Amino acid sequence: MTTTRILLTATAALALAAGGVAMAQTRPNTSNQPIGYGADTGELTNTAVSLRGRAEITQGQSRLRANAIEGARDASGGLTRIEASGDVYYVTPTETIRGDRAIYNVADATVVVTGDVILTQGQNVLTGARLSYNVDTGQARIEGGGGQNGGRVRGVFYPQGAN
Repeated sequence: MTTTRILLTATAALALAAGGVAMAQTRPNTSNQPIGYGADTGELTNTAVSLRGRAEITQGQSRLRANAIEGARDASGGLTRIEASGDVYYVTPTETIRGDRAIYNVADATVVVTGDVILTQGQNVLTGARLSYNVDTGQARIEGGGGQNGGRVRGVFYPQGAN
């Protein structure tokens, strides 16, 4: 049987408004938009927010989905870090990022996605083992690793106007 513990909306909103949902987005700021969340179970402590089982957070047109999402909070209740694990998907109107794990660090506005990373922007596709993305600057770096691609980064890019 699935149990659901309802988190305090205001606390979750405070924790996530620091930028977790907008982690790979340099487009218009959505931090003042309502934050929605859902999971099979949720828990709140003085130092953490936890969503487990079909965990999902939405804000504006951005969506973060994973098997589990954990948020670390500082003494004032502000979010310092978000970790998503297990079938991680981050979706915006212009891109989709998929990986096995993602860690967003609020202080340096950087998200690192690892494990069979796939970045899709329109028809363009980029794959690798580790993606580091700065939310503020939009600068991204993808690295290869072991596995199917032999440690190489791979991609397919379509010039504008190509079908």
